[in-house]
Amino acid sequence: MPEGHSVHRIARQFAQNYVGRAVRTSSPQGRFAEGAALIDGREMLAARAVGKQMFLEFEGDLWLRVHLGMYGAWDFAGTIEVDPTIASANGRMGQTNQRGTDLGEVEVFDAAGENSLSSIGAPRRARAHVRMSEQTTGLPADDHWPPHPVGQVRLRLLTDVTCADLRGPTACEIQTPDQVVAAIAKLGPDPLVDDVDEAEERFVAVVRRKPTAIGLLLMDQAVVSGIGNVYRAELLFRAGVNPYTSGRDVPEDTVRALWRDWVRLLRIGVETGQMMTMDGLDGDAYRRAMAHRDDRHWVYHRAGLPCRVCGTAIVVEEAAGRKLYWCPSCQA
Repeated sequence: MPEGHSVHRIARQFAQNYVGRAVRTSSPQGRFAEGAALIDGREMLAARAVGKQMFLEFEGDLWLRVHLGMYGAWDFAGTIEVDPTIASANGRMGQTNQRGTDLGEVEVFDAAGENSLSSIGAPRRARAHVRMSEQTTGLPADDHWPPHPVGQVRLRLLTDVTCADLRGPTACEIQTPDQVVAAIAKLGPDPLVDDVDEAEERFVAVVRRKPTAIGLLLMDQAVVSGIGNVYRAELLFRAGVNPYTSGRDVPEDTVRALWRDWVRLLRIGVETGQMMTMDGLDGDAYRRAMAHRDDRHWVYHRAGLPCRVCGTAIVVEEAAGRKLYWCPSCQA
């Protein structure tokens, strides 16, 4: 499931390429035909993400709410302009599936040997589709415009030069402004949306009164928005917290540290497009980590492998239907 950093990046992609433009909408699959018809031809006014959900505003007080869930993905094709705020500040901005960042004058290549700094431009004509979700790769090139729908496309958003296809979402619905407010009110704080200090107090207050295990609370989108399985495991390891400790038994200073670490890791994820959770890596190690997921995490996806700190075998267990990775020594 895409975690918060991916959804924020997708929202920025829409803000850069769709906001201020009239959008033709359709449902090639047919399952969202009525909803698509309601916003067809309308101008997109805003694009925002809150946690794992995205909200696209159209003229006429209509909003499109999308939650990708476990299997959803956006595929972009055509001319795709880079978000200039990130590109100018950090020298990098890529689609979720494209890897790489800059290290001063050091070029960073992904596993396929692609230099992300030169291959990601603004604007550019993308002959291959660019998939916006987790752990996905580009789709075959398609010279036809607009591109032929591939698979079960729930919704297509089309401008004169850019195409976005949505497949397999958990939620895809048209909402009124009041419904959007109600949907967001159910979500926990998001460091990129809410006042960070006020959000910290809200997070701490909720966690400290809950008997629920902290490992479950971090995955509860009503407690904090955007954290998924990867960030949950990594945040708890970085804080040295046993995932089975009840929220109310986690010291307040530790709960605050968890929040502040989430603020930091989320920003890194949005800037780089990767859930980079290891600190202090040198050039070569950083390059490997950006190119390969197995080199950028402390415990996630490392079941049975020695802990990078103490050497104890990393454990994987099931918690609320999701895999939980942790070190029984460092997080005792």
